[in-house]
Amino acid sequence: MSEAPRITVQELKKRMAAGEDFTVIDVRNPNAWAEANTVIPGAIRLSSDKIEESLSKIPKNKPVVAYCT
Repeated sequence: MSEAPRITVQELKKRMAAGEDFTVIDVRNPNAWAEANTVIPGAIRLSSDKIEESLSKIPKNKPVVAYCT
């Protein structure tokens, strides 16, 4: 399996500012969620160990950006 392409935070911000339509998935652990001061608007929070059972929550008609710490 090939590695997924990566983008920087700056690239994500640029793409969001340009109005690009994509889904953002926050796969940080629940402790990181609790400690976070900010959340990307519209991000879907999914625990990384439950992604497979949560696939129905991820739109299939647009690119997906996942982020973690």
